Amino acid sequence: MDTLKLRRIAIDTYRENVAFLHRDCPHYRSEGFQALAKVEVLAGRGTMPVLAVLNVVDDVAIVGPDELGLSEQAFAQIGVPEGSPVTVCQAQPPASLGAVHRKIRGERLQAWEYADIARDIVNNRYSKIEMSAFIVACAQVGLEREEVLYLTQAMVESGERLDWGADLVADKHCIGGVPGNRTTLIVMPIVAAHGLLIPKTSSRAITSPAGTADTMEVLARVDLSPDQLHDIVRRERGCLAWGGTARLAPADDVLISVERPLSLDSPGQMVASILAKKVAAGSTHLLIDIPVGPTAKVRHHQDALRLRKLFEYVGDSLGLHLEVLLTDGSQPIGRGIGPVLEARDVMAVLDNDPAAPADLRDKSLLLAGQILEFDPTVRGGTGQALAREILVSGCAAAKLRAIIAAQGTNPEPPPLGSLRHEIPAPVNGVVTAIDNFQIARIARLAGAPLDPGAGVELHRKLGDPVRQGETLYAIYACFPADYRFARALAGQDSGYAIAEPLGDHGPGTNQWRVPIRVRSRT
Repeated sequence: MDTLKLRRIAIDTYRENVAFLHRDCPHYRSEGFQALAKVEVLAGRGTMPVLAVLNVVDDVAIVGPDELGLSEQAFAQIGVPEGSPVTVCQAQPPASLGAVHRKIRGERLQAWEYADIARDIVNNRYSKIEMSAFIVACAQVGLEREEVLYLTQAMVESGERLDWGADLVADKHCIGGVPGNRTTLIVMPIVAAHGLLIPKTSSRAITSPAGTADTMEVLARVDLSPDQLHDIVRRERGCLAWGGTARLAPADDVLISVERPLSLDSPGQMVASILAKKVAAGSTHLLIDIPVGPTAKVRHHQDALRLRKLFEYVGDSLGLHLEVLLTDGSQPIGRGIGPVLEARDVMAVLDNDPAAPADLRDKSLLLAGQILEFDPTVRGGTGQALAREILVSGCAAAKLRAIIAAQGTNPEPPPLGSLRHEIPAPVNGVVTAIDNFQIARIARLAGAPLDPGAGVELHRKLGDPVRQGETLYAIYACFPADYRFARALAGQDSGYAIAEPLGDHGPGTNQWRVPIRVRSRT
């Protein structure tokens, strides 16, 4: 087979291998390649083939007729210099694709089928279109609890597993759905300061304005290798890193890259994703936080109970000591929504700033107390008081700063967005509802989390009285286009409901009109 010259195409195709052929390439014409077909690229005998999705180009500035281009990720995988001879041929479709078709038809898959799917995903045998079909099928058809277990096990086996050599390795995770809920950055240093091992690997945002790793990255490096993680945890008893660079359940990372633009996070896939990461990270004791509220990810108590049972079933099957807390998800936690604003809230709590958001502080102490009670030397019911003592003493703040230094302090922390717009209250009254989903959408349109300084800063929370013209929240953005989009969405629906007083009935009468949704003029 004739060879082509390898060319590096400086395009980040975000966890998808992409190959580029010119339309006048003899191979393109003779082999009958089609755009979006999967091809196999080989650099020579003894090398592993690289599988990629084919894009066809007409511009010789991108790739010439005698060349084959590979995107950044694919070029790194092939492992030979630019200009090396390579061959290209049609790739066989992944054998596991038949199982995906069966899932689309509503059938129940077995453990070996999920294992095959995860293996083919990690080996780049699936295009994003095919992965989208798998994700949507699992979301729409649903996964039986055994299937959730099979998918979790398959994702764990798709990558590395960390072993900390300890009987008690603590962790926590919130399922999301509540903006600003950045408790992990407070819980982790409290638990580590107590002496429990808590090597926290966290994800980036999927559908929210910030993930824990996004917020920590404002303060420190989060892309750490397993060796670096072990070194930091041995010294500090804790860390907070992004799980992607440690190759923990990499099939999950690839699926998340497709779930993010689809804004899909179905219960079965969510449970599998969370628990796969925790098992791969070497956790033995895990606390799950499920916020419940009218605009949270879980909106009804019965749904939360079903989700708790699913977590407990899969966790028990995997040998995890797992506890689930149902918490208040009726409104955002803290004041900041977006990486920079959330990092500011976290440091205010750790530094015992009197102006720190009380709800973020109280929830963090609740969760930290539950984890401290994993320690057999801590008497049941005393964990929260112990957590408060560690926080008030300054030990938690000192521990987080030590971990930040160990991971690598961010030398250029991102600034808050320079574009600011306030959303005013149109009437006198009291805040009766805050729509988590709408506030998160506004923060994301403002640019969070890709622009760490973008987001929303809340000035009023549930139950707060407000006078006409006072600020409900401020939008921060870094770029004019994002600023306009966020303002426009907030103008359609601010996410706040305010009840007007019926009249002057004196203090404590609680006589209010039907709440109205605030629509600002922008």
